[in-house]
Amino acid sequence: MLKFYYSPGSCALASHIALIDAGAEFEAVRIDFTKQDQFKPEYLAINPKGRVPALVTAQGVITETPAILAYIAQTFPAAKLAPVNDPFAFARVQEFNSYLCSTCHVAHAHLRRGARWVDASETAAIEAMQRRVPSSVTQCFELIEHGMLKGPWVMGADYTVGDPYLYTLSTWLDGDKADLAKLPRVVEHRQRMSERASVKQALAEQTKQLAPAA
Repeated sequence: MLKFYYSPGSCALASHIALIDAGAEFEAVRIDFTKQDQFKPEYLAINPKGRVPALVTAQGVITETPAILAYIAQTFPAAKLAPVNDPFAFARVQEFNSYLCSTCHVAHAHLRRGARWVDASETAAIEAMQRRVPSSVTQCFELIEHGMLKGPWVMGADYTVGDPYLYTLSTWLDGDKADLAKLPRVVEHRQRMSERASVKQALAEQTKQLAPAA
């Protein structure tokens, strides 16, 4: 059985939703960032990057959201989460997911993870990055709004693994203070996704694991 490592509020939500969409049997394991679980030897043995998500398979460990989403789509083709038999169409899904990973997520990370790029003592530089986040994140998502999001789903009529990934990152837009008035189609997609059973289930499972034991 697959073993899936995640942290609530992180990009791992996308893979969690996709695993449910696929009907996969998996164990979800919460990594508590507030307790620095990601840097404990037990987890670093699984993912030396000290980040989530991580998916343990019979063949080995997979990290990075685009790779995990592609694995899920290819391993569970009956779920039709990507056009796995069409190399060009599948590459377009990968193109979209790579943009979310390399551009949108990085723009968001400048709000709270500035120390990844400059020394933590350089407060002026970190504050400058933080001030830029609302406009930079809005600009990233405007490309999605005006071309990459085909509608009603990312790739058009068919739901794919790009949809839970877009949904996950779009839930961060309010905290990033992005200009939602410029992103009505992205916001509409977020609402449509929030109504899906798999999204509700993934959120419920993560919230349940957060709840203290009785």
